[in-house]
Amino acid sequence: MIESRQSSPTDKASHTTNAPHADQMPLQDPKALAPGTRALALIVATAFFMENLDLTVIATALPQMAEAFATTPVALSLGLTSYILALAIVLPASGWIADRWGARRVFMLAILGFTLASILCSLSTSLLQFVCARSLQGLSGAMMSPVGRLVFLRLTDKKDLVRGMNFITAPGLIGTLIGPPLGGLIASYGDWRWIFWLNVPIGLIGLLLVRRFIPDLKPEGARAFDGLGFCLNGLGLGCLLFGVDLLGHAQGLRLVGAALALLGLALGWLAMRHYRRVDKPLVDLSALSIPTFAAATFQGGSLFRMSIAVPIFVLPLFLQIGLGLSAFETGVLILAHTFGDVGIKAITTWMMKRFGFRTILIFSGFGFGLFIAAFVGVDQKTPLGLIVFLLLASGAVRSLQLTALAALQFADVPKEQMTGAATYSSINQHVTRALGIALSALLLNLSAAWRDLAHPMVELVDFTPAFLAGALLAAFAGVRYLALPGTAGQHVSQGRES
Repeated sequence: MIESRQSSPTDKASHTTNAPHADQMPLQDPKALAPGTRALALIVATAFFMENLDLTVIATALPQMAEAFATTPVALSLGLTSYILALAIVLPASGWIADRWGARRVFMLAILGFTLASILCSLSTSLLQFVCARSLQGLSGAMMSPVGRLVFLRLTDKKDLVRGMNFITAPGLIGTLIGPPLGGLIASYGDWRWIFWLNVPIGLIGLLLVRRFIPDLKPEGARAFDGLGFCLNGLGLGCLLFGVDLLGHAQGLRLVGAALALLGLALGWLAMRHYRRVDKPLVDLSALSIPTFAAATFQGGSLFRMSIAVPIFVLPLFLQIGLGLSAFETGVLILAHTFGDVGIKAITTWMMKRFGFRTILIFSGFGFGLFIAAFVGVDQKTPLGLIVFLLLASGAVRSLQLTALAALQFADVPKEQMTGAATYSSINQHVTRALGIALSALLLNLSAAWRDLAHPMVELVDFTPAFLAGALLAAFAGVRYLALPGTAGQHVSQGRES
């Protein structure tokens, strides 16, 4: 049995704190944990695996899915952004919902909702149905991982917290690793709908394990809910991302898209103003006054995370539509991007100690931009070895930047501001990724329409604006890091207390 313990004020404050991104977490030996804690960690890790697998698995299957929905692969960017958008909208409220109705109950409902949404995705026969099902998946995912983490924090002894959280988040990296080749394999040799049926047995097993091993956690009496902040945040994000997507469509819809995007920006400004004026906001923005947090999260960090979202969406389409590779070949090639990410981790800590955060951030920002821009010159005659090198190199500098950002953003944040800072950081990561994907789709559509307004079909040349946009975003991030002092985060990189 898993022994319950009373949640301390520290636990209460940290239940919305997001663990570091899976890219920065080392694999842990689950045998090092106590048996009860190990079972709990495995259950929550399953939720992390499902969520991260779903973020990447459909990318290589987009052409096949577009054919089934009688639309274009670029139009399916909505299937990616709607999922991420729903995550970003609901995530700030996940802790409040768990406190209001009980963490175990909400965790089970989230797993059930994610599983049912997966079935709906597989049964979709139109783009609209698919987007709605993906949105439901995102809503459930926003409850699944954060509340699962909360359950673990409340039921685990403090001595096991760090090791357990590391073990829980490691499956996120595994899901990201196997997602592209798995999606490509299914799309090439089977039916893309099986991508979503994979979640069904995992979800059902997860429900049974939660019911068997996790005790009922009583509702704790939630604080007052910032309803106005929630509405402003949700409407602002929805209008902004949907508006950017519409900008890539026909002329009439572009005007509507521009209006929605401007409305989203205005609502976002109102939300930021609201958060700064109320006593208990849905999202605490006070940590943005800390230079290292602002640089790593809102300033250069936002630009870089938008830039890395470009290849997430563009590369699978480029390799299939532009170079004529199969979905499975594309998935295997994209593994090189992930291998570059994983391979450099052995020396990442040494590099940060040796060169400092500022140098690493500037170098990796400009480096990622350079390698992404190099894809502009890739065509069917380019040697396969050069393509693999570009994927490996871009993955390596991407990992270097994300690891540095993950460590730097909280380096100077006081404990009393950590919860709000982590919540804002998580929202920012989701929103910037969705914006990067939406921008990529917009540029692909506009380039195709520029060549042939009557019958815009994406070809090899149309990927150039998207790659250049990703490169420029990364380079601009590098420029923003120039304002950081050379000693920024030094106490963290050298392993000293601040």
